[in-house]
Amino acid sequence: MSADDSAYRLTYATMFDPPASLHRRFDEALVRVRQNLGGDFPMTIGGQARAGSSGFELRSPIDHQLLLGRFAAGTAVDAADAVAAARAAAPGWAAMPYGQRIDLLRTAAALIEERVFELAAAVALEVGKNRMEAIGEVQETADLIRWYCDQMSEHAGFDRRLPDDPLRDWRSHNRTLLKPHGVWAVVAPFNFPFALAGGPIGAALVAGNTVVFKTASATAWSGRLLMDLFTAAGLPPGVLNLVSGSGHVVGNALMRDPALAGATFTGSHEVGMALLRHFAAGARPRPLIAEMGGKNAAIVTRHADLERAATGIVRSAFGLQGQKCSACSRVYVEHDVAAALRELIVERTRAIAVGDPTDIAHWMGPVIDAAAVARYRQAVAELSIEGELHGGAQVLDQGALARGHFVAPTVASVGFDHRLWRDELFLPLLLVGEVSSLDEALTRANDSDYGLTAGFYGATNEIDVFLDRIEAGVTYVNRPQGATTGAWPGYQPFGGWKGSGSTGKAIGSFWYLPQYLREQSQTVVE
Repeated sequence: MSADDSAYRLTYATMFDPPASLHRRFDEALVRVRQNLGGDFPMTIGGQARAGSSGFELRSPIDHQLLLGRFAAGTAVDAADAVAAARAAAPGWAAMPYGQRIDLLRTAAALIEERVFELAAAVALEVGKNRMEAIGEVQETADLIRWYCDQMSEHAGFDRRLPDDPLRDWRSHNRTLLKPHGVWAVVAPFNFPFALAGGPIGAALVAGNTVVFKTASATAWSGRLLMDLFTAAGLPPGVLNLVSGSGHVVGNALMRDPALAGATFTGSHEVGMALLRHFAAGARPRPLIAEMGGKNAAIVTRHADLERAATGIVRSAFGLQGQKCSACSRVYVEHDVAAALRELIVERTRAIAVGDPTDIAHWMGPVIDAAAVARYRQAVAELSIEGELHGGAQVLDQGALARGHFVAPTVASVGFDHRLWRDELFLPLLLVGEVSSLDEALTRANDSDYGLTAGFYGATNEIDVFLDRIEAGVTYVNRPQGATTGAWPGYQPFGGWKGSGSTGKAIGSFWYLPQYLREQSQTVVE
């Protein structure tokens, strides 16, 4: 970044007006990355590459003809071997002074930041993110790792001396400290393959656990790149292990391994709840940090700045094609301003440029795969019969777009009893419904099994009512940068309530890291 751009600090809230140097450096990195596509990528178990007995090809959702690479497809045996390698490395890693672990992880964060543009180009090609979303995610990964290092350091390794027992003839010393659990699994989603892998991996490792990392098949390339950076930082063999392949095969075997001490899972509510039940069962309940999606609402009252509300809602509804667990998929607006807000939302939605998201001209890229396109077709078909479509509602399959998974951002209305108000779709589809009051809006917003994020636009004297009553872990008020999206480490902790999260502790918060540790009280009498 040039001297003129030195004051710029990239976060999801500031990415809408970046300096020109970010675009230039991304374009240069994209050329380099495109020249090296199509390689063969193994797993890493115990510090050794493992090709696996079979493999799979990964192609870009932007263009089916673009081969990103060929990846090892792991088996149950590979999962077991990875856990065994992590278990063998666990005593030495836990015994390492926490300051040394911090140094290694800070090195990993620095390497990620050093290569931020090349890594962002890979994420853009693999996930279909636009350039600023991709750069933001990679930078966020480095910031998350540093955040957990800072927390470990500021709490002196979570080791505290307590008062001596008040004994007259003895000296009884007391101490409390947090210790690692052992072998930890991290299962990452496709939509944030760097941040929602690197963040939990960093937290688990700095706490002294060893890790088996299962990358999503759709983003196996990002997982491989992230693994390589941790290795380059100097982690000892077996401290971090990478497996790839089918979730039903290698993923299921990993998460069912009784030698696991704990896990972090990001994915669907259905899978997350099944894992929670499994980890709670048996003779030894084990910790599972599960982030399980959202059905996030924005509330707009008659006192709102409608221009600001429309901007924030559209950014949160259609950023990453609605494939964020924090995406805005529901809007509840008071009758008096509903028509005006809907018109503004539709106007902004029609202006969205859809296409190859590595091109600066396109803000919105493809959905991840053919299954997502099929869900989109089904939802649009239902709305065309039972609701009203205000814009979009097309699969974009003409010209170059026919080689990818492109759909139009869609705004619709339908009765509040329809399933689309309840089901998480992970699609660029926004429902707008009219309500009579803020009270009704809050009741409807809270009538969901999810409770991840929520947004509000209204008068100053309505803000506390919203914040007091809304059932969501992340809240935004009168925010044009995003109605329900845009959390950043150190600025907005990110975690869900109700069916959106299992622990009530948020990513990038002051209370997240201790979840990777367990407390031991020590009393020593002289």
